Amino acid sequence: MDTVGEDEPDPIKLKSVKNNKTFTVPQNDRFGSCRSVREFEKLNRIGEGTYGIVYRARDTKSDEIVALKKVRMDKEKDGIPISSLREITLLLRLRHPNIVELKEVVVGSQLESLFLVMSYCEQDLASLLENMQTPFSEAQVKCIVLQLLRGLEYLHHNFMIHRDLKVSNLLMTDKGCVKIADFGLARMYGIPQQPMTPRVVTLWYRSPELLLGTKTQTTALDMWAVGCILAELLAHKPLLPGTSEIQQVDLIVQLLGTPNENIWPGFSQLPLIGQYSLRKQPYNNLKNKFTWLSDAGHRLLNLLFMYNPQRRCKQSVKGRSAPFRRFTSADTHRLSRFYK
Repeated sequence: MDTVGEDEPDPIKLKSVKNNKTFTVPQNDRFGSCRSVREFEKLNRIGEGTYGIVYRARDTKSDEIVALKKVRMDKEKDGIPISSLREITLLLRLRHPNIVELKEVVVGSQLESLFLVMSYCEQDLASLLENMQTPFSEAQVKCIVLQLLRGLEYLHHNFMIHRDLKVSNLLMTDKGCVKIADFGLARMYGIPQQPMTPRVVTLWYRSPELLLGTKTQTTALDMWAVGCILAELLAHKPLLPGTSEIQQVDLIVQLLGTPNENIWPGFSQLPLIGQYSLRKQPYNNLKNKFTWLSDAGHRLLNLLFMYNPQRRCKQSVKGRSAPFRRFTSADTHRLSRFYK
């Protein structure tokens, strides 16, 4: 049996703050309430992200297949990386069918060895898109996007912004259930809104207000990313594949037209606006880009791609006006055919 562990641990020694004496931590006390990673059998490595390596593994106690994410510690001198602490803190609070579940945190044989035990999903949407012979149908895209919106509605209702939505961070089970993953850049937000770094969200999915240096981040930046994901699922390729921030802004303007104060109040006062020379583009070209898309699909894309963050589509999927509101469990089963 191949276990996700290391050699027998060396003695762990701690120094007393009272008398400055060193003592060895008893074996039974090393893991506290956390289980040891030795209780999991490694099956195969399934990915490597910014924050750690991910394995498919079997819980030897319950026989359940899980995803085991090893927290990356290579460059850390002061303990667990802050990004990982944020992800753990947020995920332990989140319970929703369309958000990946953090089941528990387990530890390795060394104090700095930490693993997240997540619910296992068979595929991510980026890999699925890459390996599919034909694009998703509009009905299948509706199914995926509505599940994404349901997960986001729960997140935003709980005052969380994901800040890194993209197809590679959307997982899918073999039953067609979509789950939002990778919360390393997620943040809580509130009133008054606190400034956050604008250098978040992968470039292709980054909203115009982020590119122009806004100090205020809202749920609207997640909704812009949803628009990019929706378009990518429909077109079977990224909508705005910029190679630099300057080109990314230019691609957005080519697609949606040049923004101005009338459609986006405060646009001319954004911190980085002086760094860009925007082309004069009077037209919105979304309809020309997706000539075959239904009117409902065009309405949703336009709502998600509103320049003004305050007018951008909200994440609610309960209202009658939501173009993709009709959805049943049978729809998820249709998606599962991609695994056959």
